[in-house]
Amino acid sequence: MSADELAVEPPVAARRVLGATLWSGPVGVRIVEVEAYGGDPAGPWPDPASHSGRGRTKRNAAMFGPAGVLYVYLSYGMHKCVNVTSGPDGTASAVLLRSGEVIAGIGEARARRPTARTDADLARGPGNLGSALGITLADYGTDLFDPSAPIRLELDGMLDPADIASGPRVGVSTAADQPWRFWLPDSPAVSVYRRSPRAAKPMA
Repeated sequence: MSADELAVEPPVAARRVLGATLWSGPVGVRIVEVEAYGGDPAGPWPDPASHSGRGRTKRNAAMFGPAGVLYVYLSYGMHKCVNVTSGPDGTASAVLLRSGEVIAGIGEARARRPTARTDADLARGPGNLGSALGITLADYGTDLFDPSAPIRLELDGMLDPADIASGPRVGVSTAADQPWRFWLPDSPAVSVYRRSPRAAKPMA
């Protein structure tokens, strides 16, 4: 599998990332929950909830580049949220990694997440996933398909659609009913859905 597998529309890329393994040094996390995000109004997938929804900035520049690049940003001033860019080069989109199961390097992940009550909690939620992997803002722009990179993504092929659940994205105040969150319902590491209090009431 290569980055070309992710040079597709956001929800397709998100499903392809689901079940993949993200490696950071000795720690490996199997991705069990993701969210797809599009781009600016001039692109094919306008998405007002996306960081790139209003155009290119220094912060979101990676989203406009080729697929398979690490886009990491700081949330609430402390959480490192990990994304994989998707879509063709020049068209903004990315997949947010929301939750995962630690499948290797669990001792190191526990040391980074000492407050986690169970192993399923180690990488549940975007900030916890970033912490368990030890990812920092300095890792922004890493080519996740470069065999020599310290952080690497291993795709595992397309999962059976019957094994994937979908629904609205967590915590966004615009486009809150876009069903671009995908998860593996049998995994204990999937996070709890929380709708933003600033979002409009759910559509009937």
